[in-house]
Amino acid sequence: MKKCLLLLTLLSALVPLTQAQTPNPARPIRIVVPYGPGGPIDVTARMLAERVKDTLGTVIVENKPGAGGNIGVDLVAKSAPDGNTIGIAAVATHAINPWLYNKLPFNAATDFSPVTQIVRVPNVLVINTDTAQRLKINSLTDLIRYAKANPAKLNYGSGGNGSAGHLAGEMFKARAGIFALHIPYNGGNPAQLALLSGQVDFNFDNLATASANIKSGKLKALAVTTAKRSPVLPDVPAVAETLPGFAVDTWWGFVVSAATPKDTVTRLNQAFVTALNSPEIKERFANLMAEPVPTTPEQFGSFMAAERAKYEPVVKASGARVD
Repeated sequence: MKKCLLLLTLLSALVPLTQAQTPNPARPIRIVVPYGPGGPIDVTARMLAERVKDTLGTVIVENKPGAGGNIGVDLVAKSAPDGNTIGIAAVATHAINPWLYNKLPFNAATDFSPVTQIVRVPNVLVINTDTAQRLKINSLTDLIRYAKANPAKLNYGSGGNGSAGHLAGEMFKARAGIFALHIPYNGGNPAQLALLSGQVDFNFDNLATASANIKSGKLKALAVTTAKRSPVLPDVPAVAETLPGFAVDTWWGFVVSAATPKDTVTRLNQAFVTALNSPEIKERFANLMAEPVPTTPEQFGSFMAAERAKYEPVVKASGARVD
């Protein structure tokens, strides 16, 4: 009798623990987007939330912008490890910010369990078409040649110090052995307007943002920053064809808090990977110039670790810091 009572006591003690680690079907899953509504990250999150409702139930998207994405990401890091709170890990939050900010409320390497990468969007080196004609720059080689022959005459814009465009520019300058003055703007849209008006000579922009002006002829695409050419712009070479090893992608994926049980992570991974492989999602992502990248949790974790290692020397060399 005493043994039975002891067994019942032990089992009852385990119930709260089990409940804390198991997704609660009565509570909707939420995807926390650490940026404002309407952008590519928000749009893709909402597409996937709709797609997985038959397997995961109700999935809602909450926007928690601020501090370069850190506010929303910190919320996910500190959420209950039950799989009901999913966050977006992006190149900024999980590869750049750890080196850009003097202090973060979370550890990008240890406070999250990866679920799957979602997408990769090429960045593209674009130059104002009028500037390209005036300076006779028709290729990436021309740009490098001009910069070497005319030291300190070129400049480039970005969405701010420490932004992906800024760091891509610094990486390019270092690999090419050239100098161009960096002019930071308060966001990607002002930087693009500065390029269109001729205030700056070239930018590293997101292809989804730049594509309309490339098609209209206002901007000339010199190279994409992915390791290989983009199927969206097959005639535009990759920077790596001139500077081997150069690769800068815009990417994001799903993560949950670090203590989430493996079976819960697997369940989420299977649902989202199935969605990412669907023809409907591939077509809708293509309209955003985005390529779905379904992965295993282990593949996404290794990828993020490699990205952090890649950006550490770039951020430190740029001198960009946020207190």
